[in-house]
Amino acid sequence: MDQQKVGNFLKELRKEQNITQEQFAEKMNVSRRTVSRWETGSNMPDLDVIIEIADYYDVDLRDLLDGERKEDQMDKELKETVLKVADYSKEEKGKITRRLHWLFIAGCAAWIFYFVTLFVKPDEPTAVFGFLQGMSLGISFGMLIVGTVMTSKYSQKLQSLKKSLMK
Repeated sequence: MDQQKVGNFLKELRKEQNITQEQFAEKMNVSRRTVSRWETGSNMPDLDVIIEIADYYDVDLRDLLDGERKEDQMDKELKETVLKVADYSKEEKGKITRRLHWLFIAGCAAWIFYFVTLFVKPDEPTAVFGFLQGMSLGISFGMLIVGTVMTSKYSQKLQSLKKSLMK
């Protein structure tokens, strides 16, 4: 899929409707900047948004993904399949987001525990106290690293590596 071609096609469709990027962004519930990125080809909309765009402009989904108009129309079964895939993709993203959310909360709780132990020390710190303090610091830094990696461009590479190792 040529993102530049798709972007130019999106821009062409928008201009045919005689609407601004801002008006289109409002209809799709995204920012004007997002629409601009779609049209320049630097970003692509999510699959469920692509389906909404195809419906809005009344174009075939395949035409939209190819970045040009073709004569044949998409059948209803293909559209339903793509919608199911989009729902599944959205569900998976939601699961990952929830996991990251709980990991972030655990990291924050560990950091707060560590911060409290800096000021509230027993008269004679024991090995258990030192262990708990070090463990809480380690967990908080670990969650910081996990959050950074999972929200970076490398998360997809890690997921594909994980899938290949699981086979």
